[in-house]
Amino acid sequence: MSSLSLGGPSRCGRVVGPSLDKIIKNAAWRKHSHLVSSCKSTLDKLESLSESKSSSGDTQSPVLGLSSSDADCVLQPLFLALDSAYPKVVEPALECTFKLFSLGLVCGEINRPDNSNASQSSVVFNMIDAICKSGGLGEEAIELWVLRVLLSAVRSPSILIRSDCLIQIVRTCYNVYLGGVNGTNQICAKSVLAQIMTIVFTRVEEDSMDVFHRRVSVGELLEFTDKNLNEGNSIHFCQNFINEIMEASEGAPFKPSSISPPMEVEKVHTPLPKAADETGTDKLDNEAGADGSKIREDGFLLFKNLCKLSMKFSSQQHPDDRILLRGKILSLELLKVVTDTGGSIWRVNERQRSSSALPLFLNAIKQYLCLSLLKNSALSAMAIFQLQCSIFMNLLSKFRSGLKKEIGMFFPMLILRVLENVLQPSFLQKMTVLNLLDKISQDPQIIIDIFVNYDCDVDASNIFESVSSFHIDPYVYHCSLNMLACTLARKTFTTRIVNGLLKTALGPPTGSTTALSPVQDITFRHESVKCLVSIIKSMGAWMDQQIRIGDLDLVKSPESSTAETHLIPNVEEGNAYDHELHPDVTSEFSDAATLEQRRAYKIELQRGISLFNRKPPKGIEFLISNKKVGSSPEQVALFLKNTAGLDETKIGDYLGEREEFSLKVMHAYVDSFNFKGMDFGEAIRFFLQGFRLPGEAQKIDRIMEKFAERYCKCNPSSFSSADTAYILAYSVIMLNTDAHNNMVKDKMTKADFVRNNRGIDDGKDLAEEYLGALYDQIVKNEIKMNADSSAPQNKQANSFNRLLGLEGILNLVNWKQSEEKAVGANGLLIRHIQEQFKSNSRKSDCIFLILEGLRSAYHVVTDVAILRFMVEVCWGPMLAAFSVTIDQSDDRVATSQCLQGFRHAVHVTAVMGMQTQRDAFVTSVAKFTYLHCAGDMKQKNVDAVKAIISIAIEDGDHLYEAWEHILTCLSRIEHLQLLGEGAPSDATFFNSTNSETEEKALKTLGFSSFKKGTLQNPAMVAVVRGSSYDSTSIGGNASAILTTDQINNFISNLNLLEQIGNFELNHVFAHSQRLNGEAIVAFVKALCKVSISELQSPTDPRVFGLTKIVEIAHYNMNRIRLVWSRIWNVLSDFFVSVGLSENLSVAIFAMDSLRQLAMKFLEREELANYNFQNEFLRPFVIVMQKSNTTEIRELVVRCISQMVLSRVSNVKSGWKSVFMVFTAAAADERKNIVLLAFETMEKIVREFFPYITETETMTFTDCVRCLLTFTNSRFNSDVSLNAIAFLRFCAVRLADGGLVCNKKSSVDGPSAVVTNGISDLQAHTDNDDHVSFWHPLLSGLSKLTSDPRSAIRKSSLEVLFNILKDHGHLFSHTFWNSIFCSVIFPVYNSVSGKREVNLQEAHCSPCSVSVHNEGSTWDSETYSAAAECLIDLFVTFFDVVRSQLPGVVSVLTGFIRSPVQGPASTGVAGIVRLTDELGNKLSAEEWKEIFLCLKDAAMSTVPGFMKVLRTMNNIEVPHYSQPSTDLESSSDHDLTNDEFDDDNLQTATYVVSRTKNHIAMQLLIVQVATDLYKKHQQFLSAASIKVLIELYSSIALHAREINRESILLKKLQKACYILEISGPPMVHFENESFQNHLNFLQNLHLHNHSVHDEIDLEQELVAVCEQVLDIYLNCAGSISTLHKSDTLSAPHRKLPLSSAKKEEIAARSSLVISALQGLTGLKKDSFRRYIPQFFHLLVDLVRSEHTSGEVQHALSNIFRSSVGQIIMD
Repeated sequence: MSSLSLGGPSRCGRVVGPSLDKIIKNAAWRKHSHLVSSCKSTLDKLESLSESKSSSGDTQSPVLGLSSSDADCVLQPLFLALDSAYPKVVEPALECTFKLFSLGLVCGEINRPDNSNASQSSVVFNMIDAICKSGGLGEEAIELWVLRVLLSAVRSPSILIRSDCLIQIVRTCYNVYLGGVNGTNQICAKSVLAQIMTIVFTRVEEDSMDVFHRRVSVGELLEFTDKNLNEGNSIHFCQNFINEIMEASEGAPFKPSSISPPMEVEKVHTPLPKAADETGTDKLDNEAGADGSKIREDGFLLFKNLCKLSMKFSSQQHPDDRILLRGKILSLELLKVVTDTGGSIWRVNERQRSSSALPLFLNAIKQYLCLSLLKNSALSAMAIFQLQCSIFMNLLSKFRSGLKKEIGMFFPMLILRVLENVLQPSFLQKMTVLNLLDKISQDPQIIIDIFVNYDCDVDASNIFESVSSFHIDPYVYHCSLNMLACTLARKTFTTRIVNGLLKTALGPPTGSTTALSPVQDITFRHESVKCLVSIIKSMGAWMDQQIRIGDLDLVKSPESSTAETHLIPNVEEGNAYDHELHPDVTSEFSDAATLEQRRAYKIELQRGISLFNRKPPKGIEFLISNKKVGSSPEQVALFLKNTAGLDETKIGDYLGEREEFSLKVMHAYVDSFNFKGMDFGEAIRFFLQGFRLPGEAQKIDRIMEKFAERYCKCNPSSFSSADTAYILAYSVIMLNTDAHNNMVKDKMTKADFVRNNRGIDDGKDLAEEYLGALYDQIVKNEIKMNADSSAPQNKQANSFNRLLGLEGILNLVNWKQSEEKAVGANGLLIRHIQEQFKSNSRKSDCIFLILEGLRSAYHVVTDVAILRFMVEVCWGPMLAAFSVTIDQSDDRVATSQCLQGFRHAVHVTAVMGMQTQRDAFVTSVAKFTYLHCAGDMKQKNVDAVKAIISIAIEDGDHLYEAWEHILTCLSRIEHLQLLGEGAPSDATFFNSTNSETEEKALKTLGFSSFKKGTLQNPAMVAVVRGSSYDSTSIGGNASAILTTDQINNFISNLNLLEQIGNFELNHVFAHSQRLNGEAIVAFVKALCKVSISELQSPTDPRVFGLTKIVEIAHYNMNRIRLVWSRIWNVLSDFFVSVGLSENLSVAIFAMDSLRQLAMKFLEREELANYNFQNEFLRPFVIVMQKSNTTEIRELVVRCISQMVLSRVSNVKSGWKSVFMVFTAAAADERKNIVLLAFETMEKIVREFFPYITETETMTFTDCVRCLLTFTNSRFNSDVSLNAIAFLRFCAVRLADGGLVCNKKSSVDGPSAVVTNGISDLQAHTDNDDHVSFWHPLLSGLSKLTSDPRSAIRKSSLEVLFNILKDHGHLFSHTFWNSIFCSVIFPVYNSVSGKREVNLQEAHCSPCSVSVHNEGSTWDSETYSAAAECLIDLFVTFFDVVRSQLPGVVSVLTGFIRSPVQGPASTGVAGIVRLTDELGNKLSAEEWKEIFLCLKDAAMSTVPGFMKVLRTMNNIEVPHYSQPSTDLESSSDHDLTNDEFDDDNLQTATYVVSRTKNHIAMQLLIVQVATDLYKKHQQFLSAASIKVLIELYSSIALHAREINRESILLKKLQKACYILEISGPPMVHFENESFQNHLNFLQNLHLHNHSVHDEIDLEQELVAVCEQVLDIYLNCAGSISTLHKSDTLSAPHRKLPLSSAKKEEIAARSSLVISALQGLTGLKKDSFRRYIPQFFHLLVDLVRSEHTSGEVQHALSNIFRSSVGQIIMD
């Protein structure tokens, strides 16, 4: 029979047949006869099984396609072969079973058979049992086949290998690994075990047989151990071995009947339970009940057994059991594989599992794996330590949310203690820890979670508590332990990690002894720096991810819920699962503000605890005042009872104090205990656990007294009174001390104890049995107080350690033990610790259930603000580590890592807005560039330069003030590059005289680009010698000559800088256009600062920054207007500052740069109503206005001219600044600047006027103001005249509608214009479109009329009135009123106003006023022209401006009032012409206004004149101080000039002049009034005539009043004599005024009868005649009857008249004749009525002496014709 046909047609037969045939051939016929016969019968059986029959096998059969009976028959010979222990038979049997398992022909559930189920699994189980036994044959090939078969069995999806069977398979592989002699087989055994773990726990995770299995990597399994077993290509062989088995397996997945559906994780957010499981290990073992998942149940059992295997220790008889150690290591390796595979099912806690029957793998980790790690931590085997660290990494990365307290315990124990050992570390241990930290730091979420849950959780142990330098520096051991505990309590975990890495990076302190070789020390340093870089890099990655997540959330769902925003991003799959499957993980700290509050609360609380441990009352007071503890005694007692970190001794001392508050606290503390049902001994033991009894007896007495009272209250029937409990408590404490104090020699016996307590129960004895039991209890079990240690420990850091007995691990384990003593060396210690675990966990044997009960919620944070607090903790050590390393090391790898760290640190601090930290990192990198000291530069410094550039490009958006350091570096790079190229320094361009240097290359130096003399110039010498980083310029003392070595070294260093090309430098500036709005503003500010520092250098000013500013502005010119406006605000101030620099060359360069920018900017189109062009050109305006340098001002004018003329079509709002510049230029002191500006202005107005108002009409006003300023130019009258002509042109354009936006201007025009403080136009509500534009033009011309230059005055006056006449028809009535008030009248007021001010000043101080000060700059011609223009304008637009008549007349009368004859004549002519032109148009009221103005003009000057005249009273004239003598009584020639001082002469001269002018003005007004009456009397009303009468009367009376001042007149006459000038015509003034008055009244009386009814003309006439007669009589020496007293005076002799009197009488003769004629002309009745009033005057007149016969004739005539007639009648 051929081998191909053996076994029949069935699949099973085709597999089994050839193997049975081979067994038959290899078997010993005699020894294995039963086996052979079984094989033959089975072959025969298989031949009889047809395919159809084979397919109908029952489901209980272990072999696919066969019935149960047939399957037993087929598998029986295989079992016998395996059981034979004969290798030649065993091998084909193993091969056959391998095929059966691989092909899936064996199926079902395999477990150790029991009475209930022995059919299906017994055969296969027995076969697997036989296979396992075959592994002990010692044959290497058989071992491999056993491994192959067992792995294929576990791998087969058709077979569910259960509990004991699975354990047996694992044990068999263990034995092969531990007992094998072939290294390859051992590696295969380990690989098979690892693959089995992967298969089993992958199925556990999915709760299914049909899963994908990851294949193990053999190379990774040998990471920590068994590298010596690798013989040649053993790893490759083993890897192929595993792959072959995994690929060969096939078959339908087996579905166990009792497998539960996949567990659903319940989303429970309630806090975790605080109580530990009370059932202990038994409960945990039984968690997988009958109804649970069999796959997970088996996995749970396997995991527990692996943990137990890892906890086996050698016995004391065999302390160096290497096999046990290898087994322990293998177990830990497999546990590592399991934790690598572990997924979501491992994170399920009690609250999350859907069924209580499901196993809790998380509890298994806590109970078994963590205990294993704890026990193995006592060993110093390096492989064990490495595996522990690897497993811990898995726990940390995957299960940290469920193992918060466990991680908090193992982190310091495994990592920090090794990390902080700087002087005597184990190299491999520390490298392992550093590698582990590197892995941890590469996971950003782990870093964040550690900080949040151990630094910011008030209830958590401060795992990150730093011992900083206390674990390193030897002197710290001299510190007290209490201080050390306080230090531990203050530091945080982040600081501890980072400080540990910092100490490692810095290496052992100088002078200390270390076991490290130099190579090892350098390795440590580099690795620690690498870890620090990874930490800060992870922080940055987490920050970036959270920011991106937040941005996506905002884009996708702005209304998303808060819970969604707190989801943690999937940094790694394990981490995502960790958070997703722990709904009790709370996000309450997502708010960074809340997190900081909690962290601050924790720090404050620890400060209070530290203070309490030194001074309890002060500590309690501090805590209450800071609201960390309530102020009530109950709250303080609760704090003392429950708060970790308090010193128990201090608690006892505080409770024993006798102060009132302390007593209340002690009572509340004791009352908080519930002793109900407790034995007295247990009660006192329980009571004393929380504090240590004080040493003072009185304090103990107070505490025990209260304890006794509380115990009796809780147990009323225990004792008859509290005194009994009090005495017994003292006895118990004494017994405890006596029994357990080694110093007590004679111990107290039970009888002594009973005797000592007799009669304490109210005279009765307590039961002896009770006292005896109490005695036994105390003696056997000491009452230990938690403070019974050598020094106070911090509960916050060590509460769990003390509770679980971990002080032994942390304090007693010697990490430097040799591997020879590793196994069992600390077995006694471990057992002691375990005993403490059991005693402390009263309700559970499992220490980690206690941890579970005490754990707090695990917090997750998504708010990036948490990084701020983390950076505050670690930035200092990081900065120190990076800085010291890069400074001391030249290793390229190390320095590159440091620079990477700097880059990441800058990124984090910049994005988080931590200015101080960011600037510190940036400054450090900038200093390490050594650009300030190029002579010492190395490759690492060039790398620092590259890092600076990278920082600028990558984090430019967040650098802000740090940009200054970066840009300073770039400036120095460019400086060095220019020096390297041999280019002259910028300073040479700023010097007025530059000597040409000879271009001979220094080829001897090997650097041909340097020119002769370049290296020895001061700038180069300063650079080579270097300076401090903070110096404003590169280089310091440049006086000494450089040596050849210095030059060569410098050239070599410059060659290094060739790595930094211009592209890299320019890229920073080109990249600025990608910066955000805030960043670009900060960038520009920094660049301006750097540029200013460059330009202000006294020895080497440079323009690098200035040129880059131009580039930056160009790059960013297309930014939105808001951003560009902020940029330009900075640049504008910069250009102004530089433009006003004292260095002329710098200022010129700046202005030229600004011109370039402006030209580029003007290429952009600006829309209407924007103002940015104006802002852009503002620096030109400010520099033009403030610069004291002629060249700069001229340059500004040229720049503006060039810009305007070349970009005139683009200028919009910029016209305002243009005209402001030209306005400043027009007022300049330099003629060439004025002419240059006007030349451009002329071209603008002539050729480009439409552009001025194209988009903004208000620029018309700016143009007008500019032209007005040019009119004031004192250098060239042609400029002023041309400017006036341009104003006329502007008016024409304005009138013609030349402004594009006239309609718009009507809205905002008037409100926008303020011209020289005049607000008349702003107040009116006229709707005229042009108001705002006409006003400044007309006002400016109005002011020019007072210009001191005659030509300008005349031209401006002419242009002003021509404009008004030509375009006045466009003006409204309201606007005309405004024009008169604000434009026309000020023209004349500016002339008369000055005069009046001067007159007023003269009134106050006449001595200081010149007699020739006329107060006006106008000549007669100007006055005449001004009056004519005014009259012409008023007449032309009379209908519109009629209301301004009083003002116009006032102007003309003002001329009349002028002290100069020309203006007065002009005024007279003007009034005459005005009335002639408008006579028939004027109303009666208007005529009255005219005469009122004349009257006001006459009278307004009277008070002032009289004041001036009376100043003569202050002048003493010799011999004329008394008025009693006549002037003739003294001789005129007796007085000389010497008798008057100069001031008096000047005053007299002024008074005489004023008097003459005043008289002339008064008479002129009289003349005007007379002429007007004569010409226009037909238009005059009675009211007007009445005003005229008042005018004549007031002037006449004024003249008479002056002539009555006889003393003043005499002084004036004498002064005139002395001054040799003619006196004022006083008599003439009086005569003329009365004569005109008399004539006017006579004329009215005779010819105008219409007014008689309204005016009593006869009475007026008689009164005037009386006054005239009285004046004449006084002059003739006759006392007028008007002045006679009621009683007659005594008769006296009449003196003859003097010649002067005779002359005066002669002058007055005509007046008196007129008066007499007027009286004669009265009608008879009237004469009769008034004769009584003046008859006595006629009589006196008869008696008087006359010089003219005409008087006598007129007198006789009145007597004859009038008086005589009355007498006759």
